[in-house]
Amino acid sequence: MALDTLLDRASSVMTVISFITFAGILWWSLVHHKEADFAKAANLPFDDEDTEAQHG
Repeated sequence: MALDTLLDRASSVMTVISFITFAGILWWSLVHHKEADFAKAANLPFDDEDTEAQHG
């Protein structure tokens, strides 16, 4: 019986930890306001094409 209780509590704790991790990832990606970094990263594939055209 003690093992069942332990596993139930561990499952509950892991659910809470997973939710906090998920909320942290959302906060980091959406609320952290790094539009300039996201815009720069979005243009990286196009920058590679420009350098290949100049060297080719």
